[in-house]
Amino acid sequence: MGSAGPVRAAIVGAGPAGAALAYLLARRGVEIVLLERHTDFAREFRGEGLMPSGVDAIRQMGLGAALDALPQSHVLRFQIYQDRECVARFDFRPDDGSPQGPVFVSQPALLEMLVAESGKFPSFRLERGFTVRDVLRENGRACGVRGDSGGSPAEVRADFVIATDGRASAVRKHSSLDRMERVEPFDVVWFKVPIPEALDGMQQGRVYLGSGHFCLMFQAPDGELQIAWIIEKGSFGELRRQGVEGWLDQLADLVSPDLGAHLRANRARIHHPFLLDVVCDHLDEWSEPGLLLLGDACHPMSPVGAQGINIALRDALVAANHLCGPLANGAGPEALDAAARAVRDERLPEVKTIQRLQGAAPPRFLFQKTPASRFLVRRVLPFLARTGLFRIPFGIGFRRFALGTTRVELRV
Repeated sequence: MGSAGPVRAAIVGAGPAGAALAYLLARRGVEIVLLERHTDFAREFRGEGLMPSGVDAIRQMGLGAALDALPQSHVLRFQIYQDRECVARFDFRPDDGSPQGPVFVSQPALLEMLVAESGKFPSFRLERGFTVRDVLRENGRACGVRGDSGGSPAEVRADFVIATDGRASAVRKHSSLDRMERVEPFDVVWFKVPIPEALDGMQQGRVYLGSGHFCLMFQAPDGELQIAWIIEKGSFGELRRQGVEGWLDQLADLVSPDLGAHLRANRARIHHPFLLDVVCDHLDEWSEPGLLLLGDACHPMSPVGAQGINIALRDALVAANHLCGPLANGAGPEALDAAARAVRDERLPEVKTIQRLQGAAPPRFLFQKTPASRFLVRRVLPFLARTGLFRIPFGIGFRRFALGTTRVELRV
């Protein structure tokens, strides 16, 4: 495509925030184009855990039935292991007032559902295979994006630009808002193996705590066993030099004997392994004239507490509340920019709070080489687990991760 006439809004990035916001704007009749770098969603995603807050956001959008029809798996309980021995179990009990556990939903299927629902409205257009190279500006104001589409130069002009293109946001890099600094002391090796027969359909996950490592596993929506191995930042280079067999043996030595034997027996069936370089940070400013950043583009979340997709969906609801009216009613630049600032003002407090909670969670302490952190990991956590006292702080923390720290209500 070349340069086309301007649309009311261009959203860059068809992740959860972008696809959800596009749907909400399109159903209000806002002329919207959603630009996605990839040609499809058939790829591996790390953030497929929907907490109750994320499920609630989708249901508020009126898409609860469509969500229920997607491939998904549920976790009703977690077993916690210390030094290869099960020391505690935690059950999610919605019937006693506790929040429901996470639901793991195929993100490719979720995104395809969102764009399909958006496509029911004539004001929506999806452009796949569009790679943004720069932000167009006139008189100091963003007025669209320039990039490549189908191997040819392309431009999309818009009255307002919304960037939801993730932690490596191309739009952010070409704005005055590009600043991300705080990295976490750990990275995540993310991969799948066939699920052991003992765990298949059991709706339970396992957490392994150890010296210098943390491992989380659960049944993925496709029926495989999803494993997140949290390791010290910068240590993956040595693991990679060992090859898959080498680092798999190292992980197998850290988990319980039954799982260790399963990993070794299925070493040839590991697939989609990749390293997630963990960053947890936020911008204090999310907008400049004609442009708003949302989701990971302005606040990449740590994987602790499975917050990324849930916070992104809540961003979309709040953005729709503030932007739908001005965009649908033909408001001018000043009103659009004021709406963008209001989105930041409403969402930033929760983002800061959740990121503080993520920073205080046990995985961060596993990699701090201080006497206090070693005492916490080797003495305090096992004691809390064995006595059952860990349910109190875990329950308080989980409730905030599960439900959010503020009420988000869709009003449009």
